[in-house]
Amino acid sequence: MIARYTRPQMASIWSEENKYRNWLRVELAATDTLVRAGMVPAEAATALHERASFTVERIHEIEAETRHDVLAFTQAVAESVGPEARWLHYGLTSTDVVDTAQALALTQASEIIRAGILRMREVLRKRAVEFQHTPTIGRTHGVHAEPTTFGMKLLLWYSEMGRNLKRFDAAAEDLRVGKISGAVGAFGKLKPEHEEDIVRSLGLKHAEISTQVLQRDRHAAYITTLAVLCSTLDKIATEIRHLQRTEVREAEEFFSAGQKGSSAMPHKRNPITCENISGLARVVRGNAQVALENVALWHERDISHSSAERVILPDTTIIADYLLDKAATLIEKLLVYPARMLKNLESTGGLIYSGQLLIDLAAAGMTREDAYRLVQSHAMNAWQNELNYRELIMADPEINKHLSPEKLAAAFDVNRQLSNIDTVFARVLAEN
Repeated sequence: MIARYTRPQMASIWSEENKYRNWLRVELAATDTLVRAGMVPAEAATALHERASFTVERIHEIEAETRHDVLAFTQAVAESVGPEARWLHYGLTSTDVVDTAQALALTQASEIIRAGILRMREVLRKRAVEFQHTPTIGRTHGVHAEPTTFGMKLLLWYSEMGRNLKRFDAAAEDLRVGKISGAVGAFGKLKPEHEEDIVRSLGLKHAEISTQVLQRDRHAAYITTLAVLCSTLDKIATEIRHLQRTEVREAEEFFSAGQKGSSAMPHKRNPITCENISGLARVVRGNAQVALENVALWHERDISHSSAERVILPDTTIIADYLLDKAATLIEKLLVYPARMLKNLESTGGLIYSGQLLIDLAAAGMTREDAYRLVQSHAMNAWQNELNYRELIMADPEINKHLSPEKLAAAFDVNRQLSNIDTVFARVLAEN
């Protein structure tokens, strides 16, 4: 299934070829360190660097017999090297190679995801500024509340993506860690300084302490961070899905020439990209649960995490990359209808300004309880009988006794409600 959503650059990271290439990088880095430590002959390292190679097909042939992937790998490489291959994998255990190489793959994947986050933020920032002063109705509980601007919606998402970037950077950095500490993490064959030198040469940090495996709290933090990221994309998609409803029609996905929405109903323009984003975000959240389950392993290690990670690590990074690309393109091409926004905002005849009337009447001397009762009574009448709220207010003698025509008009002024938007924009853009 996931191959359908794979983008080529991310897909190549999780290919069998790249996995074994990273394994070989770890093996050769270990050999180089052990040469410097006087534990491996220099000529062996030269032979390994010059001749070490593999084919995925040969590894699979050997693994079919040995039922051990790392042994199959080292045997396939040994066949390409000759006698000096006895120094390959010297002093290492399988997971030294697998976990450290996996950190290399995750580092590569993280670079792509980070670029996707940055693109998403830039698209959101650009379109937020574009619609900074475009009035629209704010909704709470799905019901009209008070005016906001469409740019504020986009700015909110931009700010949230900034937090996602910080969380992601921290989680990715925490996973940029290798371990060469042996079978139970006690450095029975090599020394801690060997580990430090090997992982440093690979561009990684060493784990302060490990067992036979890197501890899976790191991986759980990474996957759950991607789950939060994809939940933000789901949140954006869900909002757009509502705005695209026929009764709302304030914004919608780009609908390309020749695109069709239904086999039976030619008029349909469906939010399929948004629904795609929402659906796949659920998969990532499910993978986060698996990552959390992987934290608890038996004693110094078991491999209950391994089979699960072969699914959740590629799938989660692939989906995150795919959804970031889809979401950025969605926002970039989003069709926005300011006239419809204004029509919806005005559709209740000024009902949405009841809060402003409340505080204006209180400021003019009416008790808040009396003001609330008066304003709400007109609001309920307008709501239930589809009357024009503004007209009801303007005709009320009690309200006119407290508020002049100019102050009444000001209570229904959308620009008054939006007078602080520029300050909010300045603050958010300055802090991000």
